[in-house]
Amino acid sequence: MPEAVEFLLAALLIGAGATLVMDAWTVVRKRMLGVPALDYALVGRWLGWLARGRLRHQPIAASAPVRGERLLGWVAHYLTGIAFAAILLGCWGMEWARLPTLGPALVVGIGSVAAPFLLMQPAMGAGIAASRTPRPNVARVHSLVTHAVFGLGLYVAGWVVSLLAEPI
Repeated sequence: MPEAVEFLLAALLIGAGATLVMDAWTVVRKRMLGVPALDYALVGRWLGWLARGRLRHQPIAASAPVRGERLLGWVAHYLTGIAFAAILLGCWGMEWARLPTLGPALVVGIGSVAAPFLLMQPAMGAGIAASRTPRPNVARVHSLVTHAVFGLGLYVAGWVVSLLAEPI
């Protein structure tokens, strides 16, 4: 298999798998702790307005809905997970995909919290690192834990892919 195809396939499977783990965590977190999951329709709304030239909202929930925002948000959510898996593979190489280790997966997973802290939350009206939310420190902890779970998901998905694809 060509190296580029191998890389893209590994990023797709590992990223989608890790995002699925993260989504499972949000379901568990909601049931156990009563913490609502992010409404990905709002992500789709932000992207829909971004395509029309509007970056910031105060808050995004007050902005007019865009057609297909829920689907757009969910697709963007999974594509983002795939992109972070590609970053992992780009930094640690395809050898990581053949023999995954926890450290790099957690570095990328926890590091991925920079995206919501510095881009999504400010653009959606929540401020940098949720600073404009009613309980910013609680929101930050939930984000960090969720992205650490995503990192764990990268590791688990990496192992599953490595076992199923010998060799990738």
